[in-house]
Amino acid sequence: MATRSKQAIPASADVPRHIAIIMDGNGRWAKRRLMPRVAGHRKGVEALRGVIRACAERGVPHLTVFAFSSENWRRPQEEVSLLMELFMRALENEVARLHENGIRFRVVGDLSGFSERIQSLIRDAEALTHNNARLTFTVAANYGGRWDIVQAVKKLMASGVAPQAVSEAALAQHLSMADLPEPDLFIRTGGEQRISNFLLWQLAYTELHFTNVLWPDFDAVALDAAIASYRTRERRFGRTSEQVSAAS
Repeated sequence: MATRSKQAIPASADVPRHIAIIMDGNGRWAKRRLMPRVAGHRKGVEALRGVIRACAERGVPHLTVFAFSSENWRRPQEEVSLLMELFMRALENEVARLHENGIRFRVVGDLSGFSERIQSLIRDAEALTHNNARLTFTVAANYGGRWDIVQAVKKLMASGVAPQAVSEAALAQHLSMADLPEPDLFIRTGGEQRISNFLLWQLAYTELHFTNVLWPDFDAVALDAAIASYRTRERRFGRTSEQVSAAS
């Protein structure tokens, strides 16, 4: 007998419920200006601040960004150290502003790879902003989509579920963002056109938008262009165009 998906079809909306972004191009932005790579990362933090504000103003309920992948540890040690320092400073300096603007902050990923200081700052930030509801801003750090699926399988097995009871829904409950809607719109800046082990399970039916804009230059105008592209898509989720039209 054929397997049928029992996943509910999300309602269509002009504004994506959840936007996921790979913020690519910081190093190239700096290189073009004969600046060190860390200057591009610092400028990228400024760009992120603007995108968070733009999403909140446009009524986007959820924003998730890929800040540091589990593969990024392979980068030169000096750059990794600078990224960790930048992450710590951002946690120290930005969370209060997020809280003042009603934004919930959270981090997903294998946090054991970070220093105790960074882990403590993350815990404090999540606790401070937990009840904020204007926008949920999630940072994927030391995260990988394959890691996410593996850790979900481990949790499912530890729960003692019988093999015949294993299902997509059961596994999805243990993913790191199980309480959030799956992304409607995925954006990757910097010209590359791949997902790079980001939210592999969650992006199954997400609309993909790739732009040549380097992340430090990505602003509200570029965000609006991505959302405009999203609005032109017909989200069928396995249905025919006629079924989509009849349901709208």
